Amino acid sequence: MNDLGGVRLLHLHTRQFAEINSALLAALSEQQLPVIEGPTARTWDDETRNYFAGIDVATEESPSLYTSVHYVVESNSRTKYTCEIQVRTLAEELWGEVSHIFDYPKPTRSVACGEQVKVLARLTSGCSRLVDSIFRSLAEYHVHTARKKAKARASKKKKIKRATRRR
Repeated sequence: MNDLGGVRLLHLHTRQFAEINSALLAALSEQQLPVIEGPTARTWDDETRNYFAGIDVATEESPSLYTSVHYVVESNSRTKYTCEIQVRTLAEELWGEVSHIFDYPKPTRSVACGEQVKVLARLTSGCSRLVDSIFRSLAEYHVHTARKKAKARASKKKKIKRATRRR
């Protein structure tokens, strides 16, 4: 193990990842910190896997129901150290912390707890989808509202123009 440290970046919804990834890669490049592994999305969920594949992020099957995007960054010093960066939603972080208590360093022997942690993973995925949907709906609402306002302004200008012609 060569890791000097680890960093976790948490965000609200999955669709934020593309922007986070771009900003993170740019910051690492600026600091001349090479990414030696990743980004790799570890996920069990097909929809999530398809999202990451669609934005050219490698994916890896996660039978444990764990979901997170991992990078390994190397130091730019003579002595080479690495740092792991994990990027995930707040909901995925919740599942990860609960799962960690029951399954690390050894998986729990309680069948009930094991099953409940699996259910929590599925609920976590549902929460992430719901938050994604809420933010998509908000974006659509803003676009619709902006169009409506623009149409109202254009209509008002036409009325003013007609009124000034009549005089």
